[in-house]
Amino acid sequence: MSKQINFTIVPDEPGGSGKPVREYANFCAVAHTPFDLTLTFCDVQPLTEQDVRQAEQSQVVKAPVVARIALPFTVVPGLITALQEQLKAFQEAPPQQDPNTWPKGPVN
Repeated sequence: MSKQINFTIVPDEPGGSGKPVREYANFCAVAHTPFDLTLTFCDVQPLTEQDVRQAEQSQVVKAPVVARIALPFTVVPGLITALQEQLKAFQEAPPQQDPNTWPKGPVN
């Protein structure tokens, strides 16, 4: 006989410093294998003149990877739902809303 336990998962900040680690990314590349979905987050900086010249020749701009996250496909529907809920809340929020008043913690 198996026992069912109801629980909530909450993020546990690393290092116990009290200040969470936060990385900034303004670009996300998405790829998949038969087993998982991979999100690669990058921080694309303004291009220098040299970067522009190189991009004109190679048609490629390299950006530093901030994080690469592999997710099993079973997690993806929940992620999509959470992102849609957060986007809706952002779009419906009054302009210039103070970020400190945004909901904290997981949505689902």
